Amino acid sequence: MVLEGNPEVGSPRTSDLQHPGNNGSCVLSSPGEDVQPGEEPIKYGELIVLGYNGCLASGDKGRRRSRLALSRRPHANGVKPDVMHHISTPLVSKALSNRGQHSISYTLSRSHSVIVEYTHDSDTDMFQIGRSTENMIDFVVTDTSPGGGTTEGPSAQSTISRYACRILCDRRPPYTARIYAAGFDASSNIFLGERAAKWRTPDGLMDGLTTNGVLVMHPAGGFSEDSAPGVWREISVCGNVYTLRDSRSAQQRGKLVENESNVLQDGSLIDLCGATLLWRTPAGLLRAPTLKQLEAQRQEANAARPQCPVGLSTLAFPSPARGRTAPDKQQPWVYVRCGHVHGYHGWGCRRERGPQERECPLCRLVGPYVPLWLGQEAGLCLDPGPPSHAFAPCGHVCSEKTARYWAQTPLPHGTHAFHAACPFCGAWLTGEHGCVRLIFQGPLD
Repeated sequence: MVLEGNPEVGSPRTSDLQHPGNNGSCVLSSPGEDVQPGEEPIKYGELIVLGYNGCLASGDKGRRRSRLALSRRPHANGVKPDVMHHISTPLVSKALSNRGQHSISYTLSRSHSVIVEYTHDSDTDMFQIGRSTENMIDFVVTDTSPGGGTTEGPSAQSTISRYACRILCDRRPPYTARIYAAGFDASSNIFLGERAAKWRTPDGLMDGLTTNGVLVMHPAGGFSEDSAPGVWREISVCGNVYTLRDSRSAQQRGKLVENESNVLQDGSLIDLCGATLLWRTPAGLLRAPTLKQLEAQRQEANAARPQCPVGLSTLAFPSPARGRTAPDKQQPWVYVRCGHVHGYHGWGCRRERGPQERECPLCRLVGPYVPLWLGQEAGLCLDPGPPSHAFAPCGHVCSEKTARYWAQTPLPHGTHAFHAACPFCGAWLTGEHGCVRLIFQGPLD
């Protein structure tokens, strides 16, 4: 099938492009060829889907999950460009009949196509990401809606490609990971139809873009306390870097950015037009807080016995084991405009301002009044700092550095919009800063 500008099209790069003939699902923790019994497998990195706070609403199962570790495969499944053929378009399907041969087809016109064949690369592993549940997809990703929900179901209109992108990891140190738009289908092929954006490169090779594109942003200063958001770019099917198109599906490509690469860094964001993924390296994860540290912070916060300044009841963050259902009776609530933390009460409603608008009894500011929830996806945190700030208006709590970084990071939305969002639930941030410092009152005794 030729995809006429379909999101699930892609094509490989000529220099460092490699793709695996994916005969099985991604290896969460599969031993490498030289891993001895009892030895930890080599991990390339982890992908975390923004908006789920540690687990999908329906639970993490198999290849459909909120977080996936990519480890070295028992046997290399990478592929790299080999031979390029010019062929009559009506003969493309016959030329691609060999399922064991990876290839990319560029339809230039009704009568002319270019097919690039790929050969096995023993130096790389390939991992494919997309909406399809077929076996060649290692990480199944569905559209994320604000609040941590998914748009699953037969009636859901997804903007994520079935074969959205692929990540190629070097099997030898330093285990560099590179990203490419589009993935190979069940027939080991990628098709760029006549209407898809494609072109000849100056060296006579082919390249192209998928319909809705794969966008990448590398943070400035790494993913640490000193991080700042970088610039969003588009990655081609051959792994080249371009400035953004006027809209996600525009036919005209952006400008080639020659001094940037498709190498993933700690904290790189990958947007698939419906879901955004965060790439964490093993070294970067060592600097992130652990779940045990997050639990210790929760217990420490509760041990301080914060009180509602009006009702004088003791407040406590609930255990993550409860899940995010209805707020607990001791749950802290916050006025997101001022940061004053209270217990739940029904006072100060300002329905003329909106159904969730309340007036803070301490400072009289009017704004949303929401329960506080601790951020539980440790990989989204820049540092192990105390939970001192909350995102507005959702109420997810994390460290100051983490809150401020995500509040100033624009995430792609729709065809050409960008908006900062809570990384734990995906809710769009509001207010002047997108987050607020929490003001707790200690016990009177």
